[in-house]
Amino acid sequence: MEKTRMYADHAPSVPQPGSLPGDCPAPADATPSDAAAVGGTRRLLWHLGEMALAMIAGMVLLGPLWGAAGGASGVAGTLDRPEVAALVMATNMSVGMTVWMRYRAHHWRGIGEMVAAMYVPFLLLLLPFWAGLLDGDALMVGGHLLMVPAMVLVAVRHRHETPAAVRRHPAALALARRWPTGLALLVTVDMWVDPTVLSPWTLLVLPGGYLLIGVVRRTLRGPGVLASQLAGLAVWVALMVIAILAGGRTAAWLVAFGWLAHAGWDVVHHRSGRVVPHGYAEFCGVLDTALAGIMILAILTTDA
Repeated sequence: MEKTRMYADHAPSVPQPGSLPGDCPAPADATPSDAAAVGGTRRLLWHLGEMALAMIAGMVLLGPLWGAAGGASGVAGTLDRPEVAALVMATNMSVGMTVWMRYRAHHWRGIGEMVAAMYVPFLLLLLPFWAGLLDGDALMVGGHLLMVPAMVLVAVRHRHETPAAVRRHPAALALARRWPTGLALLVTVDMWVDPTVLSPWTLLVLPGGYLLIGVVRRTLRGPGVLASQLAGLAVWVALMVIAILAGGRTAAWLVAFGWLAHAGWDVVHHRSGRVVPHGYAEFCGVLDTALAGIMILAILTTDA
């Protein structure tokens, strides 16, 4: 029964702490030490990027729960105090980070040190805050600034550790493979509670993101690739201009349609694998669809 419910940590599609999806081989003339240095730096940066995304996911997912619990228990005012809000934020980040680090087969020792990197910066600033030397904004900003080097130190300290023995449920493996979808849905959680229509200017972000990534990744050089991206830019710029000139509900519908149409653009790029990575195309497709649905809901609600 145990074997049918849990799988050992051997899935080839899930990278381990010592590996990085998309790692490029070292140049042929590179020495072993050069190759190891480049690979180590890339893995370290990838690990820190994962931690940042996991922390954001924890804040986005758990933040509304704290608000609901505070309102129901009558302690909403206490939760709004700067020192309490800072520690609640550290808790949310730590939960998201712990879940992801354990899934990625990190040892509990390293996870505990990374959790400490979330809390210690805020705890160090509590005394000057209570003494009146810092205000609430300085407490938050200072805690986050100190958190960055603390995270880097922990990541560097444990960068050569072998993966821990972790068993993963098939559902966890399936969710991990669809992490761009999960991240996109998390980003839009709060917006479903209070639907609104985005500005027409946001339509520029849709084709602009593809062009920027294409320039960085040098994927605009194929036949017709740059032309198609520029054509897409022209279409969404025209749609933005028409929406600005029309105004009112017509503009709202045009913006919603623009985001929904770009979801189709994302699907095409996801299938072709051109210009942007598959993960980015998946994330954008889900995000664009969700935001278009939110805007349509806002328009229909306002009409009612």
